[in-house]
Amino acid sequence: MKSLDIKTIAKKVIQIEAEAVSQIRKHINEDFEAAVNAILNCDGRLIVSGMGKSGLISQKIASTMASTGTPAQFVHPGEAIHGDLGMITDKDIALIISNSGETNELIHILPALKDKNIKVIGLIGKKGSTLALQSDYFLDTSVKKEACTLDLAPTASTTATLAMGDAVAISLLELRGFNKSDFAKLHPGGILGKRLLLTVNQIMHKRDRIPFVHSSMKVKDALLTISEKGFGMTTVLNANDEMVGIITDGDIRRALEKNGNKIFDQTADNLMSKDPKWISSDTLAISALELMQEHSITSLFVFSDIHQKKPDGVIHIHDILKTGIQ
Repeated sequence: MKSLDIKTIAKKVIQIEAEAVSQIRKHINEDFEAAVNAILNCDGRLIVSGMGKSGLISQKIASTMASTGTPAQFVHPGEAIHGDLGMITDKDIALIISNSGETNELIHILPALKDKNIKVIGLIGKKGSTLALQSDYFLDTSVKKEACTLDLAPTASTTATLAMGDAVAISLLELRGFNKSDFAKLHPGGILGKRLLLTVNQIMHKRDRIPFVHSSMKVKDALLTISEKGFGMTTVLNANDEMVGIITDGDIRRALEKNGNKIFDQTADNLMSKDPKWISSDTLAISALELMQEHSITSLFVFSDIHQKKPDGVIHIHDILKTGIQ
């Protein structure tokens, strides 16, 4: 058995596939633009179909489309000719994927698609093939060679096809004006969903958990409140229950170092900071975390209405970190 350099083999594979993807940039033409517009203006779904490795790529493309604002469904061509054609309506548009362009199962479903006047977009690797010629829109995914040294296993061709599918999907995303908020609605689960959807008001502490003292109260009372509530700070309210500042445990430590125990008999308004950071309740939790990290603070008071004078919530950095969004 001859000695082989694994790193050299791997780098060659990546180079061949990168060249294949780069090559299909030349295939972005009027048919591509027309196909994207046809999907955009479709009243139904994008039906994506392919066999074998192309079938796996088809499933990925359908998933990408669905998650970026284009209703899409993968239909297995082998199952389609045995009844699953009933899933497809005359409002749909079809995207068929084949490297050879001669996949029998796909050829067999074309008459049924044509009977329903369904437009067919072909991601095909052979220009003069049956599927390429029978597609209403032909997207050329041909490559010079596979990355497989036998030039047999679908490697560069599947990578190029996936890239072409992504190009269609992201073109549609931009044309639809699909934004982060739209993306979040389709991805409510897991860390991604939390980062895009979780707001401060969903995890903040409310009512009797909010630490506060009045400006006329002693600093020692502020310290007791800070210790009791556990947020490392307390809001300071005036006689009208309006927030006029905050006192943190750091403020008290620094005052102790400078003036000793006599600070405990001072009133809260003599020690408070008058321009504290705060946040609105509809702010994303990830944004609140970034604000805390930027200013090296661990807690923020929360306001539901910027015109109100008293906070109706408080959030600690640990509340956010416990959600796992970072």
